[in-house]
Amino acid sequence: MIKGKEAYLKKLTASMYIPSQEVGKELDGSTPPSVFIGSWNYPKVLAGPMISPLHGDTMVMDHPESWIPENKTQEEIIRYRLNLIRGKRSVKVTDIENRFIEKLRDISLSSSSIESEAQFIQAPKGMSFDDVHTPFGPSAPLERFEIGNSRWDRDLEKVYFDGDLKAADAVEDLHQRGLPFSSIQKAFSVGAMGIKKKRKLVPTRWSITACDSALGNRLLQRVRDYDIIDCCQIREFASLNNYYAVLLLPTAWQYEWMEAFLRIMGNEELIFSDFETNGGKKGYSRVGGCYYSCKMAVLEGLERERRQAGAIILREAYAGYVPLGVFNVRENVRNAMHQKPLEFEDMRAALGYISTRLELPVKSFIRQSDLLRGELKSRQTTLSSFS
Repeated sequence: MIKGKEAYLKKLTASMYIPSQEVGKELDGSTPPSVFIGSWNYPKVLAGPMISPLHGDTMVMDHPESWIPENKTQEEIIRYRLNLIRGKRSVKVTDIENRFIEKLRDISLSSSSIESEAQFIQAPKGMSFDDVHTPFGPSAPLERFEIGNSRWDRDLEKVYFDGDLKAADAVEDLHQRGLPFSSIQKAFSVGAMGIKKKRKLVPTRWSITACDSALGNRLLQRVRDYDIIDCCQIREFASLNNYYAVLLLPTAWQYEWMEAFLRIMGNEELIFSDFETNGGKKGYSRVGGCYYSCKMAVLEGLERERRQAGAIILREAYAGYVPLGVFNVRENVRNAMHQKPLEFEDMRAALGYISTRLELPVKSFIRQSDLLRGELKSRQTTLSSFS
């Protein structure tokens, strides 16, 4: 199934043309701060900064946690991201002590935007949209790269100098201190945390899922000890051409993610899904990184409320949707988990409400599901109930 979703999103992004920033071989501006570590040809990868041609505070361009609360439109977000020019240089992931990587580390640990200058071997071209990382504009190999003075975030600095702290422990500690996920992920990606002798660069797309997964696992350990909710609940949220319904069940932890893409390129109505029972999941999800972003966001909300529940999430993406990375899932579900819950006496009533909010018939999701269909069967509820 992952081939189906991957092929669909690749076809979707290939069909898009959105003009990005045009720049020459020299660029003078600031980095939000932002870096990108590629995964191609691992363990020798293309790494480098992402720089805006603007000076001063450009943090909003790489601070996805702020976009939904500040009601940024999809067009504004895309404009931010395509104004970031990616410089790149081939490096070994273990070579984290050379001067170039030190500059990338200074950027990733910085508490503010940094003035930057870059000279490229050739004029940057192209753009990148992806289902995991946020988009960015044109890219080119770097001839020269310089940055101004930077001031490290104190919590990130503390983690960097603790060479005995495991990376998963560092990620959890920083999350509990309230650091934005994007800041934690960037520090993780440039090898700024973990056991000193084991540190290395981690490709950006891998580091996003690694941080989501590490946080999800730690949160689940605590959520398992909380009392189970006493009725079915729904939390919902909509933004950026998406609708999310989080159905919480009065059961021990179990989890299913279902996402529908509706008439985005034509008349297609596609649903992709994956799930885990209380025993957990083995292997990488067939729907990719969004599975772990959503799971982390739901568990974060349950841990905040000190409650345990089963979770079934239904997402619909509508015409106009553009892949912006898994931040879209994480931050929408986070916002959903902050909403006041709608309570229902049973699962049938909860799904009846959700059916009024979806464009697809809820039966379409039930047919696609594993966990949801099993839960309905155990309650002796048939598909005909939702006709």
